[in-house]
Amino acid sequence: MPIQYSEELRLFRLATPNTAYFFHVNEGGFLVHDYYGKTLPICDLRYLSARAHKASFSPQSADLTTTPETAPVEYSCNGTGDYRISALQIREVRGNASTDIRYVSHKIYPGKPALKGQPATYGTEDETTTLEVLTRDDVTGAEVTLYYTVFEQYDAIARHATVTNTSDYEMNLERVYSLCCELPFGDWELCHLYGSWAKERQFERKELPHGITAVESKRGSSSHHHNPFAALVKKNTTEDAGDAYGFNLVYSGNFSIQVEQDYDGDLRLLMGINPTDFGWKLEPGESFETPEAVSVYSAEGLGGMSRTFHKLYRNNLCRGPWKNAKRPLLINNWEGTYFNFNEEKIYNIAKQAGELGVEMLVLDDGWFGARNHDKAGLGDWFVNEEKIKGGLPLLSQRIHDLGMKFGLWFEPEMINPDSDLYRAHPDWCLQVENRPLSIGRTQYVLDMSRKDVRDYLFDCMDKILKTTQIEYIKWDFNRNLTEVASFLLEPCRQKEIFHRYVLGLYELLDRLLTAYPDLLLEGCSGGGGRFDPAMLYYSPQIWTSDDTDAMERLTIQYGTSLCYPTSSISSHVSVCPNHQTKRTTPLKTRGDVALAGSFGYELDVTKMSDEEKEEVKGQIAEYHKYYELIHFGDLYRVIPPNESECAWVYVSEDKSEALLTFVCVRFRVQSRRAVCFRGLDPEKIYADEEGKVLPGSAWMNGGVNNVKSMQDGTSFKIHLTEVK
Repeated sequence: MPIQYSEELRLFRLATPNTAYFFHVNEGGFLVHDYYGKTLPICDLRYLSARAHKASFSPQSADLTTTPETAPVEYSCNGTGDYRISALQIREVRGNASTDIRYVSHKIYPGKPALKGQPATYGTEDETTTLEVLTRDDVTGAEVTLYYTVFEQYDAIARHATVTNTSDYEMNLERVYSLCCELPFGDWELCHLYGSWAKERQFERKELPHGITAVESKRGSSSHHHNPFAALVKKNTTEDAGDAYGFNLVYSGNFSIQVEQDYDGDLRLLMGINPTDFGWKLEPGESFETPEAVSVYSAEGLGGMSRTFHKLYRNNLCRGPWKNAKRPLLINNWEGTYFNFNEEKIYNIAKQAGELGVEMLVLDDGWFGARNHDKAGLGDWFVNEEKIKGGLPLLSQRIHDLGMKFGLWFEPEMINPDSDLYRAHPDWCLQVENRPLSIGRTQYVLDMSRKDVRDYLFDCMDKILKTTQIEYIKWDFNRNLTEVASFLLEPCRQKEIFHRYVLGLYELLDRLLTAYPDLLLEGCSGGGGRFDPAMLYYSPQIWTSDDTDAMERLTIQYGTSLCYPTSSISSHVSVCPNHQTKRTTPLKTRGDVALAGSFGYELDVTKMSDEEKEEVKGQIAEYHKYYELIHFGDLYRVIPPNESECAWVYVSEDKSEALLTFVCVRFRVQSRRAVCFRGLDPEKIYADEEGKVLPGSAWMNGGVNNVKSMQDGTSFKIHLTEVK
């Protein structure tokens, strides 16, 4: 049984194929955590939660049933003796913020409930089982329901919480996290992903100090700078072995991951909405639902953890016809033309790209309003017919006549001061009365919490989609939020704006995809500034970074792969010298690196030489040859990117096929080494394309003897197939 309850022990066991999670209800009604790790049968593990009492400085609860400061509780509360980081803080009508929740009842049932107005993983009754635990604070009247969903096929547990005001008075939520996880004393290290624009999701692993370590965003989006992902690992954990606990928040706004190592070395991790600038007023009878958090445990190191996230997100988070369908190979004109184009230029790029095998042309920024540069036009979503003579319907038809699909760029959440929309509705952007507006990329941010704003944006996009054959939309978001206030909400609710903004975004995305269910949506935020699982619910691929340099993409795509599947990593071949770094890298290497994602091109193909075009044809043939293996196979990170090299392997689910890619970042004379495959069946026999035949054990343990004299920035691939 995925979820079991022992009435005698008042103990819950949540089981995935290889892991188990235990907690119990103690005699005082507190939910106390016992165990999370390798699978165990249901048994009395309550003894594992015992902690020492530290005299009067660690107060006991009034009923003497627990010591809150040391107890490993399931959902920590503020103000009643637990001085560590708290998951819940409610300020009630009399002004105090002490909270104390106790067990009331529980339900176990097949399936998984949807979150209202928020993205989340999903599963059928055959795939998932859910536990709801109802708790209550009798003083405030707050009822808190904790949700745990176990996936039958994956070592993953999805969690969230709801708070309901059952009192006769208003209450204010000041912090309400989605997940609280307790882990016992050990040599723990934190893995997380930091970065900036054009340098997203850089992997960092560090020893945890005593005290609080935080990874957060308060930018209004999940951001380039930190990702809503973290992993806790033991010091001896590697890519292939050891304990790895991964956590990911299904949310696109301000988030907080806090880890506290107390004086005894025990850990508490919280994940949820960032409490900075957050508040939510609950009237009697109202409820608040947190975003979902996903936890994954693996005894097979960071690689095992990653592969679980990849499969879960591909199969139980991404939706719609493009979830598993083969994505069209596209060319985007942005780096090829920027704003300097007309309909003939775009058509010629499409025509020549189509002759090489490209399947879709995406028209990027600059097709609308007075958009001849980035200082005007955002918000005016009507075609600029001085650039696109005959309008989008005619251009789209011409491109479709070539046998290609057509895609279009939008940045719906933004507005330029120099736009018809701003002149008509200056109140529609986020702003604080009497305070000058900050500006980023010469644009302001529309107030997505407003229904009239969302209606306007939907109507604009709907009009274009109704009149033009469009298969794909790139949805961009090119600055963070400042002066976050809304004219439509009363002063006591202004702290709700950040979250209401995100809910408004989700509402508009859902409305668009409901009206146009066959649309392929690609997320973007100046590259990877909003690369999070919530966006994958709407857009199964996300523009990973505005940095298209293949060498830079090694670290960006490596970090992204810690949590997100290859199929979600939009990766293009661009021109050299690269527009961001000025580096020149061989076209072959650019193709090999871009193949580790949703493949495409970001250049002006009309400027390529005949030799380059022939090479592009070969890359496109490889894209089709390896598509299933790369998009649906298991990823093994063989050599993390470093100053010398990087390598990775994809292995098909049935282990009949594998593809190794090796990139020489900087050649060294003494760089000879074996590069080993991973993930093969050691008993099967595999052959490479040069005829070498070896058992899987040899390919994995002996590897490939890399004696090639390579140049900086060069690469090679080795494809293995099973010999029957």
